[in-house]
Amino acid sequence: MSLARQLFHDECEAGINAQIGMELGAMYAYMAMATYFDRDDVALPNIASFFKSSCAEEKEHAEKLIEYQNKRGGRVAFSPIAAPAKTEFASPLEAFEAALQLEKDVNASLLKLHATSDKHNDYQMSDFLEGEYLKEQVEANKELAGYITQLKRVGDGLGIYHFDKTFK
Repeated sequence: MSLARQLFHDECEAGINAQIGMELGAMYAYMAMATYFDRDDVALPNIASFFKSSCAEEKEHAEKLIEYQNKRGGRVAFSPIAAPAKTEFASPLEAFEAALQLEKDVNASLLKLHATSDKHNDYQMSDFLEGEYLKEQVEANKELAGYITQLKRVGDGLGIYHFDKTFK
């Protein structure tokens, strides 16, 4: 057992391991989206770049959780990462809707983890989750919802081309 471990419940440790898997799964899904939009027959480079950045962000989230698990004296237990359910998209709108659902799923998992830390009076873990993840999740959901609204507004064809060209 780690000498650093103090008031760190096994259920909190298991929850962090599950969240690491969730973040790595999201990373994998965003990598698939970036790869799709970067293809020569899709050719929407700014959308591809956005999803590539999202992929890197999810990897960073997993790394922060791994570091936190080690700081608390827990043990990281990696689980298999399933291939993304979808690697082809009918439109950017479909991809952004999938991304929003993914973020909502990640947020729900984080809220469950936060409830676990509260249940075990782990105020340090609750503070970590609030400071590093929860606010950012709300902001990501709002950002993706805005992109979905814009994509609905521009329609197909030239609208998507223009959206990509002005997308940052």
